[in-house]
Amino acid sequence: MPDTLTLKPIDPEILSRGADTVGLRPAVDSYVEELVKQGLRNVYFVGAGGSLICSYPAHYLLQRSTELPVYQLQSDELNCQPPAAMGPGSLVVLASYTGTTKETVAAARTAKATGATVVAAAKDGSPLAEAADRSFPGKSDLFELILAYALLKATGKLADPAAVDASLEALPAALTAAVEQADAQLADVAAACKDEPVTYVLGSGPNQAWAYGFAMCYLQEMQWKHAAGYNAGEFFQGAFEVVDDGVPVILWLAEDASRPMAERAKSFLQTYCAKAHYVDTVGLDLPGVADELRPDLTPLLVGVLASRLAQHYEALRNHDLEQRHYMFKVEY
Repeated sequence: MPDTLTLKPIDPEILSRGADTVGLRPAVDSYVEELVKQGLRNVYFVGAGGSLICSYPAHYLLQRSTELPVYQLQSDELNCQPPAAMGPGSLVVLASYTGTTKETVAAARTAKATGATVVAAAKDGSPLAEAADRSFPGKSDLFELILAYALLKATGKLADPAAVDASLEALPAALTAAVEQADAQLADVAAACKDEPVTYVLGSGPNQAWAYGFAMCYLQEMQWKHAAGYNAGEFFQGAFEVVDDGVPVILWLAEDASRPMAERAKSFLQTYCAKAHYVDTVGLDLPGVADELRPDLTPLLVGVLASRLAQHYEALRNHDLEQRHYMFKVEY
């Protein structure tokens, strides 16, 4: 085996699958408009692992933009205890990359049993697609954000629908360009952290999802490395006590309303942590994306930056991202 795996190219699905997902907009708009007419009462984003992580931008957007109650639930949390408010008039949005995640498929059935409407981002013909009332074969984070915008449009909460549509059309190519722009920095971060015994990852607002996700999914699951992810505000409630100049920390910074929380963490790390690394969407170009929509859309950029950073770890550590000890291999 060579000392390093060959670095993969930047994922072409950012562009291809992203464009396919953006193409679902008219169908999603029509579907959501009908649900609103029927009396939509609340929205639940449900998933496990990466699929739950990917719902954070849509959840965050709706929380700040509509009075409609919006929630997030882990799939098995829903199976163990369906919320009392879930029922007729509820929209439950689920996602699974494979469409086979057993707890998420079960969650679709649990939600339907309450009388809720269940929509899924899942592959056609998959168990999750079959369990849902309606499914769309889209990239989950982008699909869920499109659905959130559709809901705002249908309820008259979207100030400039044309700007949203144009920005979403441009987004797949813009994300690809931004990852290319950041690639050298991501390579440097991976080179600095690849041999560290433990890594902490921070993010705020919707980007806390990829603090948790990069630590758990990419470093623990796919690289078998000790790591932990924290909300940048919660970092100051205890975790910062173990940080010093010998401990590596990766901090995601984007452009949503929670940015001051991330900047507070950066200020602390600049004083007390010599091994801190900052991946900041400010300064990365998103051609065709309206400036006023960058707060909503840069959390998706953080997701693709996290994926690309993981590919650099893979190549530098000679550890394939598909390797597993237990996942998909044993009963659990």
